[in-house]
Amino acid sequence: MLPLTRPPKRICIFRLSALGDVTHTVPVIHAIRRHWPSVEITWIIGKLEHKLLSGLDNIEFIVFDKRGGWQAVKSLKSRLGNQHFDVLLHMQVALRANLLSRLVHSPIRLGWNRERSRDLHHGFVNHQVRHVPFQHQVEGFLEFAWALGIPPGPPEWSLPVSEADRQWAAEQLPGNQPTLLISPCSSHPLRNWRWERYARAADYAVEQHGARVALMGGPSDSERAAGESIQSAMQHRPINLIGKDTLTQSMALLERGKVLLSPDSGPVHIASAIGTPVIGLYAATWAKRSGPWNSLELSVDRFPEAARTFRGKEPDELRWGTRIEVDGVMELISVEDVCKQIDQVLGVRKPR
Repeated sequence: MLPLTRPPKRICIFRLSALGDVTHTVPVIHAIRRHWPSVEITWIIGKLEHKLLSGLDNIEFIVFDKRGGWQAVKSLKSRLGNQHFDVLLHMQVALRANLLSRLVHSPIRLGWNRERSRDLHHGFVNHQVRHVPFQHQVEGFLEFAWALGIPPGPPEWSLPVSEADRQWAAEQLPGNQPTLLISPCSSHPLRNWRWERYARAADYAVEQHGARVALMGGPSDSERAAGESIQSAMQHRPINLIGKDTLTQSMALLERGKVLLSPDSGPVHIASAIGTPVIGLYAATWAKRSGPWNSLELSVDRFPEAARTFRGKEPDELRWGTRIEVDGVMELISVEDVCKQIDQVLGVRKPR
């Protein structure tokens, strides 16, 4: 634990990205707030990630535009000025984040342990969280609260979803018909499942459970193409919302869905935080480490088979956090695997 002689008055959190990881940061903030209600929290965060979490109460956000070049660095330096914090929680190990963290003035700089450090991260901090082998990412982030002397407890999210966004989601998905949401794309293409397999699983949910299917995702060309491919391969027409929502509206969609089907990606963790069941598709990464915290039992996890097939090792022989992002790895997940999990969430199948 840190050598704190009194409760800190000001804490700075440095975590710029990504969507899943900033979602994991939220339980740390709630734990701190429960323990020290009056502490002032400043969060240096990425531009996109701020859109997701800007509704959190009693946090001073300093937004850093990662595409802003030197002007963004100057803006961050100006915004921080001569502010001093009692503690810096440096939660990002990338080199850019490590260099930018030097702009934060704090006598206590808490970062990741050496086993999770890279890009010389350990040289930019003077205290490290403890090393606990085989931790889930949510537990790993909560090590920062433990290091502050805060008693462990179940993670809490309470992500902010506005009524306006809920109204928009209700207009897209009216009524009470159970909805299978599909967010088919990860930012790592080799984590993606085949489009025709999504289509077969989606048709199964319609035919066997009377569900409706809605596709969701960002406005990129690759995501739009994925949605069109799934839609054209389905026997039943889905509601294609890819590229039609904002980031905060997507939270409302996830809240309204009955279940989300997605590979390892930001929406998996956002849906889990909101409380929507998630069928996560894992083979390139291990659900034990990065699966949806509240739906680990629903994840289709073929990482152990991937380790044996593509690395010739048992999964626990690999470095924790290893990614097996190779062609064919997601082929280890079958449509039947996913349909079994759909049955778990949606209940008794319709008679043939």
